[in-house]
Parts: sequence; structure tokens; C-alpha cells
Amino acid sequence: MLQELVVENYAVVDHLRVRFHPGLNLLTGETGSGKSIVVDALGLLLGGRASAEMIRSGEQKARVSGLFEAGDRAWKALENAGFDHEDGDLLLEREITLNGKSRVYVNNRPATVALLKDLAPHLGDIHGQHDQQLLFDPAAQLSMLDVFAQCRDLRLKFREHYSAWKKSAEEIAGLEGAEQERLRMLDLWQFQQREIDQAGLQAGEDAELEAERRIQQNAGRLLEAAGASYEALYESPESAFSLIRGVAKKLDDLVRIDEHILPVRQALEPAIIAVQDVSYSLRDYLGKLEANPARLEEVEARLNALEKLKRKYGGTVEEILAFLADVEQKLEAAESANDRLEALKREQSKLAKLCESSGAALTAARRKAAAALSKRVEEELKPLAMDRTVFRIEITPAEWSNTGADRVEFLVSPNPGEAPKPMDKIASGGEISRIALALKTCLVGNAAAGPARTLVFDEIDTGIGGRAAEGVARRLKALAAENQVLCVTHLAQIACFADHHYSVSKHAEASRTVTRIEELSQEASTAEIGRMLSGQTLTPEALRNAEELIRAARR
Repeated sequence: MLQELVVENYAVVDHLRVRFHPGLNLLTGETGSGKSIVVDALGLLLGGRASAEMIRSGEQKARVSGLFEAGDRAWKALENAGFDHEDGDLLLEREITLNGKSRVYVNNRPATVALLKDLAPHLGDIHGQHDQQLLFDPAAQLSMLDVFAQCRDLRLKFREHYSAWKKSAEEIAGLEGAEQERLRMLDLWQFQQREIDQAGLQAGEDAELEAERRIQQNAGRLLEAAGASYEALYESPESAFSLIRGVAKKLDDLVRIDEHILPVRQALEPAIIAVQDVSYSLRDYLGKLEANPARLEEVEARLNALEKLKRKYGGTVEEILAFLADVEQKLEAAESANDRLEALKREQSKLAKLCESSGAALTAARRKAAAALSKRVEEELKPLAMDRTVFRIEITPAEWSNTGADRVEFLVSPNPGEAPKPMDKIASGGEISRIALALKTCLVGNAAAGPARTLVFDEIDTGIGGRAAEGVARRLKALAAENQVLCVTHLAQIACFADHHYSVSKHAEASRTVTRIEELSQEASTAEIGRMLSGQTLTPEALRNAEELIRAARR
């Protein structure tokens, strides 16, 4: 519920602060005085579109703030957005700058317009002449019917089934659409797999072959160098091994005479063993080493084959093997695509049945609610001078969507004997206003229990008068019993029902036009209603008529 509204530098408003109360709050004033500006300013706090054109001429920014008494649902929405649940009232603020951008604050913390839109359903609802155009929109009509039917759970269940069905349909379309490309790639991957498999690659093979090629290419030099080394170390009479062995024998003779030379002899022994070991290794190496031109050709051919594979699939054998593993994975996925496609089609068939089942339940709930809402609207229209109006809700099958499998259209026949037709084809502006109020009354009364909200009606009395105006007023009064109602009106027949009456006026101050709002006392309210009846000059007769209207409204 809106407790206080502050507007600064907005349109012709320089600064105004107005407190609102529970019940029916009515705003009256001359045409062009700025009554609707208050409604527009409140709309900004509920996530409405901002524009730099809203800023008062000569100012840098406009500011609107509202103090709300918020219920648990509003605080829950704030908690979901990361705000703490605080005790007390909820302060919403919005600033508009000359570049058209706006800043939003919730309880003095920066926020977003999206958050204001999330909060709006829990705080208030603005119904103006623009909203009447929404009555012509089938999607809006469907939403209104669903609110009355209280079929949120059924609608969510269908949406869940439909979303899964749609996802499977999109995946099926993707698989079927890519079938030609998949077959082309399948041939390529199979060729690549065969080519690599036939090569019989082993990790590290290329490095080993490179080493073997170097050996074969230099076999003569290796034989010569190894043979000479073996000859010098061991084989020739003057070899290093023979010389060291000779030295060892002489030292053995010395040790038998002088034991002090024993450490020297012992130090020589490792050298003898080392020379002997190296010699044996060279001998073994020479035994294995052989120049083999045929083997060299085999190695060259194998390396050339590996090089071709490297140019296609990777710089090393390990990279080629990794490429092969990837190809095999793709082949497995491609070959299982048909299985996946069949599984998807079976799943889609099951989901379609779920959609049909949940859609049928949703349609049944809507048809039942449509019959009840039609009767309720007709009953609400009777006091609005539309007592012989026929109101029907037509439900026809439609393609599946997030909202179900139905198309809803409101049909009306204001005149007896005429078949009900779409409202935009037959109803006048005044009739649309009364139908809108009747629907609003039915929907608010049928909504799930929750905290009182602020319902705003901007000139909903357009095009009506007399008995119809009184009927509108009594509907507004009934709504105000459970919700705070703010209404802009030009009709005395409606103003006399006010619990709280506000006068909106325009004045010239310091060569500038400003709008002022004043909450009227009972006496001032009576005078204002009299002025609405008589015009510029308040006559005694108009004042008496105003008093009579107020007394009648309170009966």
C-alpha cells in the first residue's frame, strides 16, 4: 500500500509530497491540471519506461520516491535479489537524468528497473486508458482468465512438459538437418581411421627410427672407430689393457718386498677392471654392428610414411595417436546418432502425450473458469448501465506454447439481439471502460489472498455518466474495502464516494507553471464536488446537490 509519494522536477511539478491512505483516494481537478502526472510518476516506481522529456524544463534531473507498506511477497522478491528483509516500510526511488538514463534505489541501495518490475505485482496495479487497449490482446485476455481460474500450477506443469518437448524437437531437427553433413564426415573419419590404423604406429617409434637411420648411414665410420678403440684398449700387444696388466705384475713384485706399496697396487685395480669392461662392451657392440643397406631402406621408407601422416595429423607419433583417438570418438558418436535420434523420437512421443494430458487439464480449468467469469462480468456490468450486455469468453485450440494449447478471446454484445463479437469490433470507449472495471473487480476479488495492494485507475470514467457513473463508483468503493484505490476522475458522481479527496490544481508561480495537490477536508471536498457540478462558479444549488450526492453515497 502506498503511504507517501514525493515528486520533484517532473513535467510541470516542481515539488510535491502527498500522503495517501487506505480506502478510496480520489483525485479531481480541471482538465490539464496534472492529475495523470501523479499516476505516471507512480508508474515509474513500478518499473515504467523513463524518458528525459519527463524532466521539468531547466532542471538537470527528475526524482520520484514512494513509501510503501510491503507484504511478505514483496520482501521475498527482494530477498531473491540479494536484499535483506528489513522491518518497517519499503522506500523506492527513481531518478531520471537529461541523457534519458535512470537510477533506481531500494531502501537507499542501488537497484535495477527489472527489480521494480518484479516488485510491481506485489505493490500495485495501474489501470489507465492504455490498459484498456490490452483488453483487445488475446494474450492479455488469456492471462486475465488464468488469474481468475487460479490455474498457475496447471500452467506451470504444462510449461514444464512443453519446454522438454520443444527441446527434444529442436534436437531432433538438428540431427535430421545435419544428416548429409554427418554422412560426409563419417566417410572422412573412417578413411582417417583406416589410414592411421594400417600404419600400426607405436609411441616413440619415430625417435627410435631416426636413431637407427643415423647408425645405418654411418655404419662404416662406427665400425672403424669402434674397432680401432677395441684394438687400442685390449686386442693389440701394445694395448692399454696389456700395459696396465704389465704394470700390475711389477707392483705385485714390489708388494712382496715392501708392503707399503700395497695401496698403490690396489688403486690400480679399478682401472684394470674399467678398461676390461669397456673393451668387452666394444667387442659386443662390434659384434652387433653391421652395415645393412636393405635395413636402411626399410627405415627410410618407414620414416617417409610417418612424415606423410605427420603432415596430415600431427607433428609427432603421439599427436597422430591422439588424433586417432579423437576420430574414433567422433565415429562412435556419429554411428550412435541414429540410436540417439530414435531415442529422442521415443522421448518426444512420451512428452507429447504429457503435453496433451496437461494441456487438456489446463483447457478444462479454463473452460470452467470462462463460464464462471462470463457470468460474473455480466453481473458486474448490470449496475454499470450495461444490464443487458452479453459477455462471452471463447476458447479455441491453438498451437502449443508456454501458455498452453488455447487461444482466448473476449466477446461482447452490448445490444440485445446482436451476436457477441470481439470487443474492439463492437464496444465503445465508455463501454470498454466499464467492462475493464468489471473485469478488474472480478479478478481482484478472485485473486489468491495476500496483502492489500494499491490499485490505480486513471480516468476510467471516460465516456460514461449518470447511473453508469454511480455503478463505477460503487465498484471502486467495493475494491477499496480490500485494497487501497487511487482514482483520477472528472465526475462528481464518483468523487462523492471518496474516503480521501485530493484536489489537483495548476498555478503560475514566478512566471512558471506548477502543479499542486491538496488533501481536502470534508467541507472542502463538498465544495469541490459542487464545483464539478456547476463549473467555475460554485452556486448554492450545486453545493446542495453535492451534499445530497455525498449523503446518497454513504447510504
